[in-house]
Amino acid sequence: MVSFPVPGSSYRGPAPEFAGFRASSPVVRLPANGGGHCWIATTQDSVRVVLDDVRFSRAASYEPTAPTFPGLFQAPPGMIISLDPPAHTRLRDLVSQAFSVDRIESMRPRIQQLVTELLDRADSDALEGPVDLLGEFTFPLAVIAISDLLGVPAGDRDTFARLIREFAAVDAPELAAAAGEQLGEFMAGLVFGKMAAPGDDVLSALTEARIGDDKLEVGELIGLGYTLLGAGGDSTACHLASSVLTLLGHHRDVWVRLGERPDEVPAAVEELLRWITLSTNDTTGLPRIATEDVTLFGVTIPKGDAVFVSTNSANRDETLFTDPDALDFTRTDNAHLAFGYGIHRCLGAPLARIELTTAFEELTRRFPAARLAVAEEELEWQKADMNHRLVALPVDLHGKGF
Repeated sequence: MVSFPVPGSSYRGPAPEFAGFRASSPVVRLPANGGGHCWIATTQDSVRVVLDDVRFSRAASYEPTAPTFPGLFQAPPGMIISLDPPAHTRLRDLVSQAFSVDRIESMRPRIQQLVTELLDRADSDALEGPVDLLGEFTFPLAVIAISDLLGVPAGDRDTFARLIREFAAVDAPELAAAAGEQLGEFMAGLVFGKMAAPGDDVLSALTEARIGDDKLEVGELIGLGYTLLGAGGDSTACHLASSVLTLLGHHRDVWVRLGERPDEVPAAVEELLRWITLSTNDTTGLPRIATEDVTLFGVTIPKGDAVFVSTNSANRDETLFTDPDALDFTRTDNAHLAFGYGIHRCLGAPLARIELTTAFEELTRRFPAARLAVAEEELEWQKADMNHRLVALPVDLHGKGF
């Protein structure tokens, strides 16, 4: 019998069992590996309902009586992704003052500069042979961009990058816990520094955000910075690397076309956001607890039960997407849930889109002949991680590989 978390996910799609789940019911009940059971929303409609219904509580998952799922990432309590309204609403309203679309859009020239500088360096290194595009481009781009957004000093970026990788190592809980503690200490120092001497960055703006007499407390500022720093660096880097692998490994004609037609890059980015599976366990990893008996799509979820959502599965929903397992770069109506939905929708979505679009515009324009330097089956993946993460992505930028 299939149990949760369901094995078999890859960057190319969720575990195959999810197609059967969607066909049988929008919400399925599974036994959990550590004992007990949970529910999973698998379709677009069911995922949206669970993410938008206050009867499914994030905060309640921290209660002593709540079911637990060993080995799955659970954010610390009190962080914005761990809260329900009205506490979440208050934080979101304060954060929105600093994390505005205009502020993110103003970063576009800096992102373009970063992409150019990193690709110049990679092109220089390409004279010596294949380039690890993960280590030299996708990860540095994501880390530096989120560091700039929050005002992380340039001298601290290497430390921060190391801590992000260690924090995501779910197969090394002691290492991950130590990295998490160090990230918290790092953010605390950064927050106190911004409070004393604000700069032109989001974290400084957060220290100054006000609604009447209300403002963010020091602990809330640390938690927000911690959340944005970790999610913004790791997720974007892993997704971009998998997207490059997808195009170079299976759709080189699209790679070449995008270099010739940059106006098609934004639509291609959206389709890759829909199709690439980022989370290794095919759910958000964040349980919600039913605060009362809730009937969804003919299924009653009892009070106290845990519910997960699978945006990976929802992005392959046959009722919404034509031929959902195919990459269709001409897809126009692309209502994917890669950035979530409802009150917990990813704050960093506009920044991620700018990074991904700029990266692909430059990669495909500058390196139309780029190829994987090894066969895909030779690529190594991290054995246990929150996200599907390559160990390295060796690419021949000038076309002598596979």
